[in-house]
Amino acid sequence: MKKRPALPARFTLMTLALALTGATLALGQSGTGFSPPEKATIMAQIGPAPDTLYAPGAAVTIEILVEVESGWHVNSRHPTYDYLIPTAAEVHLPGTWERAGLTYPEGVMQTFAFADEPLSVYDGQFVIGAETVVPEDAPSETVSVEVSLRYQACDDRSCLPPATARTRVLLEVGEPDAAETGPSVAPSSTDRAGAATGLGAFLFFGFVGGLLLNAMPCVLPVLSLKLIGLVKSSTKDRKAVVVGSLATAGGILVSFWALALAAIFAKSAGATVGWGIQFQQPVFVTALAFVVALFCLNLWGLFEVPLPRRIAGWAEASGGGGLPSHFTAGLFATLMATPCSAPFLGTAVGFALAQSSAVILAIFTAVGLGMGLPYFLLAAVPGAIKLLPKPGAWMEHFRHFMGYLLASAAVWLLYVLSSQISRERLAFIEIALLALALFIWIRHRSGGRGFWRWVGISGTVGAIALGMSLAAAAVERPDGTTNRDGVQKLIPWVSFDRDEAERLAAQGSPVFVDVTAAWCFTCKVNERLVLETPKIAQAFSRYGVVAMKADWTNRDDDISAFLADHGKYGIPFYLLYRPGREPHLFSELLTKNAILDVLRETGESNSPSAFDLGDQRIGELPGRGLTPEITSSAGTI
Repeated sequence: MKKRPALPARFTLMTLALALTGATLALGQSGTGFSPPEKATIMAQIGPAPDTLYAPGAAVTIEILVEVESGWHVNSRHPTYDYLIPTAAEVHLPGTWERAGLTYPEGVMQTFAFADEPLSVYDGQFVIGAETVVPEDAPSETVSVEVSLRYQACDDRSCLPPATARTRVLLEVGEPDAAETGPSVAPSSTDRAGAATGLGAFLFFGFVGGLLLNAMPCVLPVLSLKLIGLVKSSTKDRKAVVVGSLATAGGILVSFWALALAAIFAKSAGATVGWGIQFQQPVFVTALAFVVALFCLNLWGLFEVPLPRRIAGWAEASGGGGLPSHFTAGLFATLMATPCSAPFLGTAVGFALAQSSAVILAIFTAVGLGMGLPYFLLAAVPGAIKLLPKPGAWMEHFRHFMGYLLASAAVWLLYVLSSQISRERLAFIEIALLALALFIWIRHRSGGRGFWRWVGISGTVGAIALGMSLAAAAVERPDGTTNRDGVQKLIPWVSFDRDEAERLAAQGSPVFVDVTAAWCFTCKVNERLVLETPKIAQAFSRYGVVAMKADWTNRDDDISAFLADHGKYGIPFYLLYRPGREPHLFSELLTKNAILDVLRETGESNSPSAFDLGDQRIGELPGRGLTPEITSSAGTI
């Protein structure tokens, strides 16, 4: 009887892992479920004359136009019952401006099935007025004003949790002869970027970002697997190389389409979406750790999964031999790429996730085509495979070595878990991983027959079930400090507080914000090679920069909203609040010169001695509840 070809366990395992990725994106984050769907939209405009140039001392009126979805209503500013959440607008003005006075319309009394008495509500369209005055010392500039509306939407039967809608309006400040153009409505930063740059540019950014993902550390272990497959293909004909390369590129494209569809579904359901946010869930990280461990054991030759006869016959007939393995390599490469953010990628994905479903699908397709480009080129020029070394005994040793390289990815995943669950629970998950390896070894030694074979299979299933149940039941989190590794930092980071950052900037102190996560490999590289260096630490001290770290390892709706307000849905993300000026956004690929150039420019109009962090305790800075994370080189903080 002809022996059926064996398929490395990657095909079945990665199908499950990709489904888990989609479910993760669709369900948002663990614990709190879906975010409430948005039933009200807002726009803001300057009224009554939107084309006016506002001189210092002039009164400004901002009209907030609210539209409530048909069949729904929101509570008025003064609800009938105290337990109902009132509709509240907020106008976020620069620190030197007067707080805007708000004028709300009267509520309309309506009767609903869930209440015995009529309720005071708003429905349809209504307008909230906001009035302020341009400060006498305001410079001639374009001021970006953020407007937010917190509301509770209800229909005739029930009420949803509170939600917040946001928009921005641009206000031109200056003497009448300083400029000729007035303010304009700006629903979001990504809308403005899209209008200025065009969809074509973002498709190009996505394509280039996808191509660069191949060089990111997250993907390198997977490329080692693909290298083995390519070397094997070099012993076959041209067709095998072409089919294998196209299968890998196809796996990449299919996985990006799955991610796009999951993001579209999650967005329509009101859930948080973003690049790599599935790594915020301990269940997902644990599942991926088990998948990576199984990959390692497969590379070390401890087990293989035979293909069903029909699939084996199809693979042989196609000339691809290991065709499903090639396809699975593409799936796995995409899965491992999600915690990385290559240059251009964050810009493209951030724009996509704020657009329509068609744009999301188009840009994710562009990213997939970029990441799959090397394999498309290999399929077009299959003769290039001859440049690789000829197959030989070295391949088996190389395969085993690559297994250890891939095991480093499992170690990294356990490091991510250490920031999400308790140490005790993590220890038991690590024991489950060791048990997995033990029982697979037992099955391997049994020769696939007899009592010990079933002991190995049962133990393998039990180890996976134990690990997943421990992750699913995890509710504990370590302390919320941003210095979990205990290593002394050169920069005295404090926990991110958006209101505090804006207040400090209004008082004249620049504030640098680093949005990071334990699962973000690019973030860690930037931190070690750029931020935590003597040159940047000295510059922060010289220019009086308050350094804030926003930890997005676990779900944090405030950080998600902060990213979305700046048109971003992935990390790393770096921003510098500048006194009297718009915040400066840095590239995901951070450089020392980029930071230093912006700090020098900011320092020209801001005294560098405003906050000397090298000599002053951070607890003495004016502010609310800034909590230091470590001891600085200058002394106790």
